[in-house]
This record gives sequence, structure tokens and C-alpha cells, in this order.
Amino acid sequence: MTNGRQRVEADAAARGVEIEIIERAPARSLEEAAEILGITPAEIVKTLVVKRSDGTFLFALVPGDRQISWPKLRALVGVNRLKLPDAEVALAATGYERGTITPFGSTTAWPVFADRSMAGRRVSMGAGQHGLSLFAQADAVIRSFEATVADITEPIAARE
Repeated sequence: MTNGRQRVEADAAARGVEIEIIERAPARSLEEAAEILGITPAEIVKTLVVKRSDGTFLFALVPGDRQISWPKLRALVGVNRLKLPDAEVALAATGYERGTITPFGSTTAWPVFADRSMAGRRVSMGAGQHGLSLFAQADAVIRSFEATVADITEPIAARE
């Protein structure tokens, strides 16, 4: 079994997507990870595994300063129930632990839905292993997965 980084690198190469993987210190939050990487939270794209009621999954690519808008995503996918699975289910669906998930090298090639606000910039994503971050051009990632690009997010509500 290859490790997560090797799966990510092999899949990106097969898709013709130029990536850069860097090692970074552990982060306790997305904001801390952005600070370590010297980028804004919006430049970190979270890959969320979303479970459909039929037991299949999809990937939602969500900029770090935003969160999924469940009504928008349900309408786009054409279903009335979607949920975030627990960590074990996400691992089984992708081969990656939470915090490392990326569509690159996933053990199953689930459909990808990308928030339109990530387009046109260089972004950081999970790289298949803890302590690593992947950088790539968002448009190349979107093209390589034939992702559905739409408004699927909303600003994160202010934390009290």
C-alpha cells in the first residue's frame, strides 16, 4: 500500500496537474495552518466528504473562510438529504484521515463540486498525510476532476 503523499503525487501527475507539496508544522485550526503557510484562510480549500442518502459520496471543495450551504448543495446535487459522515466513514470512502483528505488519489473517484469563489487562484489543500500541504492552481484542479463549479457556500457565521 502506498502512502497518502505517493497516491496524491501519482494521481496529480496522471491528471497533468502541477502540484507542490510542502511539509508544515501541525496546526490546531485552519486559521493557524494559514498563518504557518503564510496565506489567508480563503486560500486553503477544505475537501469535505459528503454522504448522500443512497450511501454514495461526493467531494465538496470549500474555501477556508466559507462553509457549505446545505440548501444550495442539495439543490445542485438534486437530493433532499446530505450529511458529513463520521471520521471512520470518511476514511473508508477516501483512504484518507480527516485533515488530510483530497480528491487526488482517493481510493474512490467521487464526483467533485467546487465553490466558485476558489477559482482563479493558487490554493492549498490536504495532501494525503498529516503535516503536509498541497499547493496547486484551483482552475487546474477543477478541470482535472471535471468538477461542477457553483455557489455552494456561505460565509462562516461569526463565532461568539
